[in-house]
Amino acid sequence: MVKAGQRVLRLRTRIVDESHLPRVGGAVVASNHVSYLDPFAIALAADKVGRVARFLSTQEHFDHRVYGAAMRSMRHIAVGSGGDGEAYRAATAALDAGELIGVFPEATIARSFTVQRLRTGAARLAAGSGVPLVPVAVWGTQRLWTTHHRELNQQGLPLTVIVGEPMFPAADDDPDYITIQLRDCIKDLLDRAQREYPHSGTGQWWQPRHLGGSALTPAEAVALDAAENDARDRREA
Repeated sequence: MVKAGQRVLRLRTRIVDESHLPRVGGAVVASNHVSYLDPFAIALAADKVGRVARFLSTQEHFDHRVYGAAMRSMRHIAVGSGGDGEAYRAATAALDAGELIGVFPEATIARSFTVQRLRTGAARLAAGSGVPLVPVAVWGTQRLWTTHHRELNQQGLPLTVIVGEPMFPAADDDPDYITIQLRDCIKDLLDRAQREYPHSGTGQWWQPRHLGGSALTPAEAVALDAAENDARDRREA
């Protein structure tokens, strides 16, 4: 399915240092999040080392009328609105069984296309299961499908995936400290992916503001996310 998707979109995919993904055994793969297609990009990297990745994702993605069936058939793990306890147990079981589990620690797509504050779930999963924590940066997927932008008819766009060196958190490590280290690693990888990207993003909506694009600043993105969440909560009340 992953290779078929790449053929349909005709992506010019560049995957760097995929050998940092373990060929056997469990691992938590933690990535930045700029697009709904980020799991697909990471799956391409995993496929290069003969692995299949399962992802933690919100329940709304499993309920989606277009791709919900695919999420369920590929046995990804749903995180419900009531908390992540059940999802954490399912992910732990998968890691213990030697699977790759993909996590987006930002929990939501970053409209600024920078690395936001990370949650500690990825660090806790890796440390609790005694598996590597592998940082990843994805860049280019946002040009196809991200929040309030969907242009899947574009073909031949460059896509970059850079896999960082694994981290090996111990069970007694502070998850907040590990998460700070993880964010620094992902940020460095993303900076490299953006710097080496073959298309100029100057003035473009998909390029971060600090690199000359017109995307929201991190502060603007956080404020807009909060406003939309409040509006949704009022509608559902």
